[in-house]
Amino acid sequence: MLDLTTTIQVLRREAGRKKRFIIGIAGAPGSGKSTLAEALHQALGAESIVVPMDGFHFDDVVLKARGDLPRKGAPHTFDVAGFEHLLKRIKVREADIAIPVFDRSQELARAGASIISADARFILVEGNYLLLKHKGWRKLRPLFDFTIFLNVPEAELERRLLARWRGFGFDEKGAREKALGNDIPNAKTVVRESARADLVI
Repeated sequence: MLDLTTTIQVLRREAGRKKRFIIGIAGAPGSGKSTLAEALHQALGAESIVVPMDGFHFDDVVLKARGDLPRKGAPHTFDVAGFEHLLKRIKVREADIAIPVFDRSQELARAGASIISADARFILVEGNYLLLKHKGWRKLRPLFDFTIFLNVPEAELERRLLARWRGFGFDEKGAREKALGNDIPNAKTVVRESARADLVI
């Protein structure tokens, strides 16, 4: 596994003199995408911002009406077209782009919860399906200047996901239902059906 300092060096070298450099950080649920994105953000400082894919979850009201609430987090439960549009706006460096951020404590996305300024250089986009080869999702890959994939063994993913749901107050049965009934199937989709990244950690 590359250390953070080496990863930063790779990103700065790849970015060269570009005024905007969009980095896609992909991986299964529980692989550490948010953790890595935040660590890179802290290291890169004010010239960077994190853009989470999770802000494009369909709301529970929509998912319930479609019968998809038990599968929340699967590829079809996201507004991928809206996410693609956002990435295109970021790519051309529009000024003051408002982005939605998912609030896990409330299980909903907060619109306009963060702003990307025109002078933000490193855009750290993180999400499960950034490299997915499915219809709709595969349009995202050309919008990234560099991609990172976090490759974590399934047993470790299961351990982390169970701990995550326990941390949200679920008992052991509920945590296992959440992790094994939805998260792990989604993880298998990510691992098996994602395009290869520029850097695999």
